[in-house]
Order: sequence, then structure tokens, then C-alpha cells
Amino acid sequence: MLETMLRLQQKLNDETNGPGWESGITNRGKRIDWRRCIWLEAAELVESYPWKHWKNIAAEPDYDNIRIEAVDIWHFVMSEVLRLNAMQGDGDIAALARRIASTEAFQDFSSGGGEKPSDPYEQIETVESFVAALFAQAPVEELTARFFDVARLGDLDLPSLYQLYVGKNILNRFRQDHGYKEGSYQKVWNGEEDNVVMQRLLEQNPSIEPEVLYRKLEDTYSTLS
Repeated sequence: MLETMLRLQQKLNDETNGPGWESGITNRGKRIDWRRCIWLEAAELVESYPWKHWKNIAAEPDYDNIRIEAVDIWHFVMSEVLRLNAMQGDGDIAALARRIASTEAFQDFSSGGGEKPSDPYEQIETVESFVAALFAQAPVEELTARFFDVARLGDLDLPSLYQLYVGKNILNRFRQDHGYKEGSYQKVWNGEEDNVVMQRLLEQNPSIEPEVLYRKLEDTYSTLS
């Protein structure tokens, strides 16, 4: 599952940014900063918690959104580790997957080991520890280890991360094919964000094939006014 996700992310980046994106420039001359993408998504995840002492003090964390934000972060974490791997002169994705899979952090995550802190404030600190590792230019092993801690906050394990990642990967591809980069794409579908529609399709059919999911998204999108 890990190697499949890395290969899907490589393919998405190749199609979206052009071959050679690992150098930090898209085929349209736009600079890429995966680490900035990561910390901004991490900030959005933190906003899923009622951390503001002056607002919504009795609210509960939005764990559905925490899961979605964690999957968004995973896209960028994989992009960054793919970039680091390529910059080190090794474009072998299978070897990269084995490198991550050999870590204790991945083995714990893939076996369902480890628990999230029960206190929401400690959960936020977990996200902040991940961002601290990011700013410290953490290597692949450390960056992915801290990400798995974040994924647990949304009660994700390897199979559920894989399922949601594949769903979001297909949605991202769908967005690009329907004008996302040009600004013409509609993100709200009949009153719901496209993320929510994608999640419901996955819940209705957890074993749905990627291309079937793409077609179902297309069927729904074609009904929008």
C-alpha cells in the first residue's frame, strides 16, 4: 500500500507539474515548496480543534475534518520525500517505500499500534511537534514518523489512510482535469464540498476501483448548474 501511494503521488505530480518537478519548478515556471504546503495544511488541521479560548469553548474537535486534513498533508509529505529521494540521486520508489517501511514508526502504524493522546490540547501539540520536525529539515524517516502520529489523531490506520488517500488522489486528478488550475472548477457541489461527496462515495463502496470513482465523480459534477 505504501509503494502504491508513493507511485500514485509521483504520477499526480508528473501530470500536474510536469516531469522534473523534483527540482522545485513546475513546467509553467512556478516555484514549488512542499514544506510550506505541509505547514499550512497542518494549520488547517489545528483549526479543527476548538482551541480558541474566546470562541466555541464547548465545541468538540471535528475529527471528520481532521482525517481529511491529515490525508491532504500526506499528499505533500509524500511529495517532499519523493523530492528528497530524487535530489539524493535515487529515484527508485520501491527502495524509498522499503526505507520508510523498515522504520519502527511505520511498523507500529501499519500494525495499528500506538495511541493518540486523549486530551485535545495534547493532540494539537502532536501536530506542532510534526511541524517542528518539518522546520528542522527532518530527514525522510523522521518526517514520516511524525506524520503517522498526526494520522492517528483522526483514528487513521494504514488501510483507512490508503483508502482516503486513493480517493483524494482521484479527486485531485478530477479537479485538475476540470479547470482547478485555471480557476473555473466548482468546489461546492449542490451545497456540499467535493471532499464530502468523495468520502460518501467511498463509504458506500469501500472497495471501489479508482477509475470507477472518477466516473462517479464525473457523473455528479455533470449535474451541476
